[in-house]
Amino acid sequence: MTKHAFIIYAAAALIATGCHRKEAATADGAAPRIDVSEVITDSITLYRDYPGTLSADRTVDVVCRVNGTVSAPRYKPGQLVRRGQVLFTIDAPDLRDAVSEAEAALATARSENAYAEEHYQAVSRALESHAVSKMEVSQALSARDQSRAAIKNAEAALSSARTRLGYCTVTAPIDGHITIHNYSGGTYVPGEGAPVTLATIYDDSHMLARFSIEDASFQRMFLNPNNRHLIDYTAIPLHFAESLPHSYTANLDYMAPNVDPSTGTMVLEAVVDNPHGELKAGMYLTIHMPYKVEPRAMLVRAASLGTDQLGRYMYVVSDSGRVVYTPVKTGDTVADTMCVVESGVKPGDRYVTSALLKVRDGMRVDPVTIPSR
Repeated sequence: MTKHAFIIYAAAALIATGCHRKEAATADGAAPRIDVSEVITDSITLYRDYPGTLSADRTVDVVCRVNGTVSAPRYKPGQLVRRGQVLFTIDAPDLRDAVSEAEAALATARSENAYAEEHYQAVSRALESHAVSKMEVSQALSARDQSRAAIKNAEAALSSARTRLGYCTVTAPIDGHITIHNYSGGTYVPGEGAPVTLATIYDDSHMLARFSIEDASFQRMFLNPNNRHLIDYTAIPLHFAESLPHSYTANLDYMAPNVDPSTGTMVLEAVVDNPHGELKAGMYLTIHMPYKVEPRAMLVRAASLGTDQLGRYMYVVSDSGRVVYTPVKTGDTVADTMCVVESGVKPGDRYVTSALLKVRDGMRVDPVTIPSR
């Protein structure tokens, strides 16, 4: 035997001896220690994510309803304004003149009425002594009634003139955050023919999260009597593209009475409290919509699941400490770390939680039980 051949033979013998010793050690009971957990059951709520947008609970335009010159705005754009707060004034001299004319017309009508009342009383007394005819009394009565009607007309005209003059003081119709003004101070605005928008106020103390769900999802969520009463639709979790300083939930408030036949979806709205002012109209968000409650769902660690050509599988450890390759059917992921298992295992089964590449079907292990979560 050559020297080179002897070296190869010796190396092969050493390898064979090492393998024999390893197999012997395993056969002697030195099984590897592997972490395992038990399949648990728990009541869980399952969710589906839907994209949506935020809008203000109320959006109201601040408008000019008269012709006149706009003053400089009396607010800072973007600030929170209160209902009744003066935002603009409109300089409209013709409206002030109209009020003065209406006041003068009312004074004249009242004066004429006073004369008509006295005249009617006088001719009524004269009729008793036959000093006047009944025709004259009738004419005096008619004149008195006309003077009373003239007062009412004058009062209505004055009220209308004062109302139009009141439009010259533009106040906030609601509480909310106001946009930048559309017209600079000194600009003439023709608002009498059609109201002209000066700014817009957003009542964002409460926001509306609007989103759409599929027809099938609506049936699964709301038409299943065994499921509907278990779901809490008053605290639906919301998520944003960027994390906000505070977390938010929404209260489902509206479902459209129809399904859009072109998309097969229906619109839903949920109310979101905005106490910190962080939410703005037009923001995109994700609605984490609950759709089903599983009172006794089987849960395993998501990291314990493997995937091969046949689908998902787990390594279950038998009572004798043998690893058993077990195909399973899985459902949703819960709390990012747990997964629902619909079939393949049963509650209480022990399974390998990690190091999946170190075990194989039929291998004997020394299981070390760790918490299931």
